[in-house]
Amino acid sequence: MEQLAVRCSVIRGGTSKGLFFLASDLPADAAARDALLCAAMGSPDPRQIDGLGGAHPLTSKVAVVAPSAGPDTDVDYLFLQVWPDRAEVSDGQNCGNMLAGVGPFALEQGLLAPAGEVTPVRIRMRNTGDIAVAHVQTPGGRVRYDGSAHIDGVPGGHAPIPIDFLDVAGSSCGALLPTGNAVDKIDGIRVTCIDNGMPVVCIAAADLGITGAESPAELEADSELAARVESIRLAAGPLMKLGDVHAATTPKMSLLAPANHGGAVATRTFIPHRVHEAIGVFGAVSVATACLVPGSVAAEVSGLTGTSGDVELDIEHPTGHFTVSLDVQVSDGVVRVRRAGLLRTARLLMRGEVMVPAAGREALS
Repeated sequence: MEQLAVRCSVIRGGTSKGLFFLASDLPADAAARDALLCAAMGSPDPRQIDGLGGAHPLTSKVAVVAPSAGPDTDVDYLFLQVWPDRAEVSDGQNCGNMLAGVGPFALEQGLLAPAGEVTPVRIRMRNTGDIAVAHVQTPGGRVRYDGSAHIDGVPGGHAPIPIDFLDVAGSSCGALLPTGNAVDKIDGIRVTCIDNGMPVVCIAAADLGITGAESPAELEADSELAARVESIRLAAGPLMKLGDVHAATTPKMSLLAPANHGGAVATRTFIPHRVHEAIGVFGAVSVATACLVPGSVAAEVSGLTGTSGDVELDIEHPTGHFTVSLDVQVSDGVVRVRRAGLLRTARLLMRGEVMVPAAGREALS
């Protein structure tokens, strides 16, 4: 049977990589869309050898972009996680790394016009309804990808894309501290449950009997540790108003240790079953915010209790650090996040058509 050609671009956004589609080029029916995306990525197959997926959750991602339906944003962005080893597509979370590629993609596709040397692109993240503003360099009316900005986990320099997040606290769980507490105890372990753009459970690595300096491979190979972390995650889901999270990608589990390289805190993050080679954008924002919550596990590990106002925190991860800019007000133990921002880069790797085999084509009939 003849294959189906679907327009797409491959873009590295931050420390992730994936396929970018215009919503108008995909089926409107979610089941048909997901079947097409699995076929395009080569799922289910741990190697994704018959598709464009990279055999890892960080390189098996999809961004679906459309002109905005509202007057306060330029484009809508839906993030979809395509799982390598199973025929499953999840829309249960945002992805701040892929978000970095949305502005360039929207400009390349003509969804909005460049506006001077730097074009602000207002993006509605459909997974949660929150708004982000990405500042994309557009000298001479064209997206610029080369530059001197460096982010850990990506080789070389690229054009900077500063991103501001507008009111993402509680975007998935309904509150910055979903349980109402700075600390809860689950399975005998003290944890902090937080949601500032990404639901995260913060745990002191030492409480799990590790240093927090282990490599992702070492942590993944520790089946007893992985089982214990997963047990805590499953118990945290209902407490965080996320319900049964057996099949969900959230909450993320961030194991914290004192910083080793001058940052605020060192992290090792289960996402949830693999260990991130770095840390997700919103995961870093949530951990950074947790460091400023009086009495939290993160504040105790970092020693930052009581910090308020405009702050920049370096969140260390296995391949470097992630700088998060926050404007936080702490009053009588109550934390209010007024702004969160960070720096990402992106690069257009390919644009053309992905060829979808019969399984994907049949999903459209």
